[in-house]
Amino acid sequence: MFEAAKRKYLESVHLEEFAPRAALIDMDGVLFDSMPNHAKSWVTVFRSLGFHFEDREAYMHEGRTGRGTLEILYRRELHRDPTDEEVTRMYGIKARLFDEMPEAPVMPGAPEALDAIRRSGIDRILVTGSGQRKLLDRLEPYFPGHFSEGRMVTAFDVTQGKPSPEPYLMGLKKAGVGAGQAVVVENAPLGIEAGKAAGIFTVAVNTGILEDEVLTGAGCDVLLHSMAELAEVWPQIASPYRL
Repeated sequence: MFEAAKRKYLESVHLEEFAPRAALIDMDGVLFDSMPNHAKSWVTVFRSLGFHFEDREAYMHEGRTGRGTLEILYRRELHRDPTDEEVTRMYGIKARLFDEMPEAPVMPGAPEALDAIRRSGIDRILVTGSGQRKLLDRLEPYFPGHFSEGRMVTAFDVTQGKPSPEPYLMGLKKAGVGAGQAVVVENAPLGIEAGKAAGIFTVAVNTGILEDEVLTGAGCDVLLHSMAELAEVWPQIASPYRL
C-alpha cells in the first residue's frame, strides 16, 4: 500500500527518491481534539451576524487564517470584504468563545505517534493555521520536547493560510529539507491541498466529521483513521523509497 503511494507521489512531483527527514504536523484535529470547539465558536460568531453557517462548514474551512474565513463569509453573505475593525472584533469574539470552552483533549494516539516519529530519527515541525494561544501554550506540557518556538509555523508567521502552500513551504525551510524529504500529517482538506501544493507526501488522518472522500478528493497520498494507526504504521510510511 505505502510503496505504491510513494511511487505515485514521486512520479507526480518528478523526483526519484523519497527520503523523509522531517514530519510537518498540523495541530487542530491532529494533536488536540479541538475542532468541535472551533466549530461551535465559529457557528456562534456567524449566526450572531445572521449568516448561515453549520459545523460542517467550519471543518471545511479548517486551516484558513481567521481573516480568511471571515472574508469568505462576509463576501458570501454581505457581498463585501470585512473591514480591518470587523476582522479584529469578530475574530476576537471567536477566540474568546474558544477560550471559554472546556479544554480540548489530546487527540487519542497523538503522543504515541509523535514518539514513533522521534524514534525514527525524523524531526517534528508544527504547521498550523491556528493563532489560539490557549492551544499553542499547551504543546510543551502535553508533548514535551517535540516542538520549540523555532520549530513551529502558526497563523502569526504567514500572510496566506492553507490551502496556500506558504505554511508548508515555510515548514520545509525551518526543517532545512526539500519536499521529497518531508511528510505532512493533516486532517483537513485545505491542509491536504496545502501540503500537496508544496509538493510534499501528505498523510491524511480522518479524525473529524467529514467523509473519507472529502480528504481523498483533496489529494492525500495516504488516508488513515486515527493517530494510533499513524503510530503503528509510521515506520512503513517513513521508510525511504527510490524509483
